[in-house]
Amino acid sequence: MTRHVVASVEELPPGSRRFIEIDGRPIAVFNIKGEYFGLLNRCPHQGAALCEGPLIGLAQSKNPGEVEYTRLGEILRCPWHGWEFDVRTGQSYCDPRRFRVKAYPAHVEAGSAVVKGPYVAETIKVAVESNYVVVEL
Repeated sequence: MTRHVVASVEELPPGSRRFIEIDGRPIAVFNIKGEYFGLLNRCPHQGAALCEGPLIGLAQSKNPGEVEYTRLGEILRCPWHGWEFDVRTGQSYCDPRRFRVKAYPAHVEAGSAVVKGPYVAETIKVAVESNYVVVEL
């Protein structure tokens, strides 16, 4: 898996998202309550820029006439036709057997781990002062 630095943690606060393109793929990385999730920014229904849609909650009912609104800010609604997807997994709530959005692991790595890399070359003393959000393809 190839790692790609998206932003520093400070540049992607809770409730925000960052749009990037990696190897020609449009991807959005979300910070949901301090957890990071990556999704392909293309709706499988008709190709809309899915990740530009609103983050909403999930309406569930155990009994007729009772509705509970859960998972606030974890469900992504397509801006074109309203299809809904789980930001954590890419699962479709419109047709879960046929449609899902490609999800990419995203996590925080210490700046020193990002700077290290796999190769050795001329070195220059560097101070790392921050953590970064990294997405894996």
